[in-house]
Amino acid sequence: MKLEEEITQKKFKNDFHKLAVNLIYTHGWFMNHQSKYFKKFGITGPQYNILRILRGQHPNPASVNLLKDRMLDKMSDASRLVERLKQKGLVEREICPNDRRRVEVKINEKGLALLKEMDRIEDRFNKLFKGLNSEEVKTLNELLDKLRG
Repeated sequence: MKLEEEITQKKFKNDFHKLAVNLIYTHGWFMNHQSKYFKKFGITGPQYNILRILRGQHPNPASVNLLKDRMLDKMSDASRLVERLKQKGLVEREICPNDRRRVEVKINEKGLALLKEMDRIEDRFNKLFKGLNSEEVKTLNELLDKLRG
């Protein structure tokens, strides 16, 4: 559906203004769908992001600072997210023996199993992009990279 119909706004100052509004609206639309998907697994999007980073590091630990650097949402509180994941039994957190100020985090078997389960049904989530063909997806990725570049 066209942005104008979605937000019932007929005019924009210019195409750049429309693009800004479209990106904001699309972000919200995507996040709403993503939240519903993650809720089925009892986690949030930022928690999923942490788990994915830790899976990439596995079997090595990651510092909280590394997690902060690699997170998609730079405004998220990585320490708080790690604590929530620890409470859910998905990660282990330890004080580094060489540097007591450093906390090391590792994904455990339960966390890996959760991600494996989520990977199996990821195709359902990817259906959000059904309106785009492979070439359009590639072009959109290139344009978004160019925009941020």
